[in-house]
Amino acid sequence: MTYLLQFFGVIIAMFLADVCWAYYFIKISERKSLSASIWGTSIYLFSAFTVTSYVNDKTFIIAAVIGSFLGTYCTVEYKRKKELKDKNPKDELWG
Repeated sequence: MTYLLQFFGVIIAMFLADVCWAYYFIKISERKSLSASIWGTSIYLFSAFTVTSYVNDKTFIIAAVIGSFLGTYCTVEYKRKKELKDKNPKDELWG
C-alpha cells in the first residue's frame, strides 16, 4: 500500500472511530444497551486499523489526529443541525 493511500486510510478510520465514539456516548445516555454495544464494537474495529498502521510508522499518528478531530467535529455538527431542524420544521419549507 502506498504511503498516501495508507495515510488517508488512517484519517478515514479515525474519522469513523470518532463518529462511533460520539454515537456510543449518545446511546449510553439514552440507556440503549444493544445500540451502544454495536457502536462500541465498531470503535475497536476502526481503531485496530489505525493502531496497526502507526505502530509501523509514527507519522500516521498525524493522520489519526486529523481523522479524530474531523470525526468528532462533523458528528457533533450533524447532530446539532438535525436537532435544530427537528425543532423548527416550518423553517424547512421557507428555506
